[in-house]
Amino acid sequence: MAHPELAPYLSGNAQWAHQTAAADPTFLPQLATGQAPTVLWIGCADSRVPESVIMQRKPGDVFVHVTHSCQFQAEDDSANAVLNYGVLHLGATHVAIVGHTACGGCNAAFAAPRDGAAPGNHLGRFLAPLIALRHSLPDTATADDLVRANVAEGVKNAVASETIQTAWAQGKKVYVHGWLYDLKTGLLQDLHYSQGPQ
Repeated sequence: MAHPELAPYLSGNAQWAHQTAAADPTFLPQLATGQAPTVLWIGCADSRVPESVIMQRKPGDVFVHVTHSCQFQAEDDSANAVLNYGVLHLGATHVAIVGHTACGGCNAAFAAPRDGAAPGNHLGRFLAPLIALRHSLPDTATADDLVRANVAEGVKNAVASETIQTAWAQGKKVYVHGWLYDLKTGLLQDLHYSQGPQ
């Protein structure tokens, strides 16, 4: 193998596939026929927050989109495409915007000066709204306050999206939630930002 450091990942997968098939021979073939997840998780691209693992869910239970700093930006075609497919095509009825403590992107945005300090690269441009959000908070705010505000902003943007508005207009019972994952405790917290059809 050209990269022996990857061997444990591949052997781990083989072990998982063998154990999964042994426990339920029909499970993997059923997955291959399609998916109908209840939850669409929109979270942070952080290796410490494996959504299915921390919720003890099986493959197929959670449709997932991860993005830098758990931002759901209104103009983000990738996030909106996942939202559209997950809700209008797969039938997910709960959309969870999930931030987490000790978020590197939120920490970077929190430390950035007010005067447009985001560098002109992909990461800088993506963090610019988060930096602006940080400077809209009170001077006494903490980085974790920014994480919560970012989740609230994501919920607001998802609710205002064409997908959620279309789902509600069609009478679909779809709800958007804001959650926080605490890395120190391993616990998810409902931030009570939930919105649903009127």
